[in-house]
Amino acid sequence: MKIHQLFTASLYEPKKLAAFRLLPIGKVFQYVFLFVFLSTAVSFVRFLVGDIDLFGASDDLIEYAETVGALLYPIAFVLQLAVSTFYLFLRVSFFGWLGKGLLYVMKRRGEYRHTWRTAAVSITAPILLSLLLDSFHVAGTVNFLVTGAVHLLYIGRAVSYYPKKPVPSVK
Repeated sequence: MKIHQLFTASLYEPKKLAAFRLLPIGKVFQYVFLFVFLSTAVSFVRFLVGDIDLFGASDDLIEYAETVGALLYPIAFVLQLAVSTFYLFLRVSFFGWLGKGLLYVMKRRGEYRHTWRTAAVSITAPILLSLLLDSFHVAGTVNFLVTGAVHLLYIGRAVSYYPKKPVPSVK
């Protein structure tokens, strides 16, 4: 399955989103890293144009940034890439765990690895919404709560298409 097909299906088709739990983990990682690079690029561009003031907190940091000169930009990009990677994988893991809880509540079959993959592919709308809210300078807590609710909604819709647990027969 191609990345653009994953992208469109993750936004509009919860049944396919549930089926993506069976994707190879490499394809899921590839998809998540697409958003890692997207969020890193947006953050880095905002840093370049001066929309984000990373060094405004301390005069020592500003002086150090001037000392480093042009080397600051590749360092900033690599650090933003590392932070974005850590944040997105932590977020996917957290929402995969919440998805596992939804499996239990909705009496559906599945494992953590299935809900993790569903959470990873269903991150499309929350990340796009997060980038939009971030461009309007919405506070980080509000941003996380709104996008977290959207992410949980997408996972919940997908989990509703997981197979049901068998009812134990009484003999």
